[in-house]
Amino acid sequence: MLDSCFLSKNKMLEIEKGANDFNIPIIRSNRKLVATTDGGLQNPSCLVFNSAWKVQQLENEPNNNLNYPSPAGVQRPKSDEDITFMSILELGQLLKANLVTSVELTGIFLKRYGPILESVVTITEELAYEQAKEADQLLAEGKYLSPLHGIPYGLKDIIAVPNHKTTWGSTSFKDQVLDIEAWVYTRLKSAGAVLVAKLVTGSLAYDDVWFGGRTRNPWNIEEYSTGSSAGPASCTSAGLVPFAIGSETTGSITIPVSRCGVTALRPTFGAVGRTGVMSLVESLKFRGLCDCSDDIRGKDPDDVSSRDIPFGDPLSVDITKLTVGYLEDAEMEVVHVLQSKGVNMVPFNLSYTVDSVQGILNFTMDVEILAHFDKWQRSNLDDEYEAQDQWPIELRRARAISAVDYVQSQRARGKLIQQVRESFKVDAFIGNTTDWEKVCVGNLMGIPVVVVPTGFKKISDAPSNDTRRRTTITTGIYAPPDRDHVALALAMAYQSVTNHHKQRPPIDALGPNDAIPDTPKSL
Repeated sequence: MLDSCFLSKNKMLEIEKGANDFNIPIIRSNRKLVATTDGGLQNPSCLVFNSAWKVQQLENEPNNNLNYPSPAGVQRPKSDEDITFMSILELGQLLKANLVTSVELTGIFLKRYGPILESVVTITEELAYEQAKEADQLLAEGKYLSPLHGIPYGLKDIIAVPNHKTTWGSTSFKDQVLDIEAWVYTRLKSAGAVLVAKLVTGSLAYDDVWFGGRTRNPWNIEEYSTGSSAGPASCTSAGLVPFAIGSETTGSITIPVSRCGVTALRPTFGAVGRTGVMSLVESLKFRGLCDCSDDIRGKDPDDVSSRDIPFGDPLSVDITKLTVGYLEDAEMEVVHVLQSKGVNMVPFNLSYTVDSVQGILNFTMDVEILAHFDKWQRSNLDDEYEAQDQWPIELRRARAISAVDYVQSQRARGKLIQQVRESFKVDAFIGNTTDWEKVCVGNLMGIPVVVVPTGFKKISDAPSNDTRRRTTITTGIYAPPDRDHVALALAMAYQSVTNHHKQRPPIDALGPNDAIPDTPKSL
């Protein structure tokens, strides 16, 4: 039935156990939820066929409709270290004032790379200097493309760049070079940004383990960064890049940026095109920025799920007219700051009766991933996967999920979306971004969230009271689909009177009487 002669007896027994322990309870829950009556008149699947053919190729010009603020009185710091922790807009002011060139800036960031964080796969030095020289030439001609003009950045290494390796973090694909230019990379080139590195993704976009090691958290290098956007989160936190592009299927942006203390946007699903990016799940994959920008939005003609979503200006939002909810696990400092800014803050709960949210997410993710990596599994390449308790087990179990039960899970997903939409009576809400139930709900619904750092606490079992290592505290500002600018407006209001997001991690400068064994000794 499964055409699975390639599976060993032990693997078949593993699938049988997984189906009994995991698949069947989810199947029964979904049937009870949406399949108790026949005829399909209720609870339609949320996967809808789009009969339109490819739209005409759009111009890959950056969106310049936003009113970006211009920081006043920006001067070039004496220290290169200080430059690497300046904001994108501050760096842009230095470039426009000819206080630094893009070539200089690129060199400053390239010099920062080293082994300690295990967060970089490929340094694109030759390409970076080529793009930086072009950015400087355009500036000399009086042409300024966008706020990203001349700014170095990194891409998660599931995003294809021609003539450079795109390894997907996997031993099976570590020498892969794709003759494809990802949509998001094309957009960033059009905005004048400078690619300096391909950053770590967990192997096949699962967690932080990749063929070269395991990515560390700059705030506590004894910890790992978690999440498959491990490289973008770790590098942005450590000042190795001013901003980076990650991706998310289930928490792959929100979880590592929360651990690494980075401001990040997971945008509305469909806001950023996915062409040229390793595909895991057609109906879940997000693109997002660590340290946020608008220049990658727009309709991707080769991605049928992408949309040309109008992006409102966060600076034009009157937050005093907003009603914002807060969950029980919200960081109350954010609530109090926004309240002091005139926002109407009210207690809030996400209301839904679907009890198989995490199971729906797993069915959706595992079945669709296996469809994209069927040959990989059939060739037994999963035997060389870096962490055998991750994709190999999940995707073998996914082969035992029937088409009927997959569709039922999508009907249950549709019911979840309907119920949450009906209960979403606020303009936005504040809540935890690492709670697994919220991660699953947010990804199944495709809603945007901005992660903001809100403080720090002591690490557990600290070897010294003088250690500089910290545990970061963050929270999320969630908004309805297509209302990313509302979440961003609230995040900007909070960060305008706090400085948690400006703090610098110790990386390997741990402080007196503190040392982490078995780690490289230089950044």
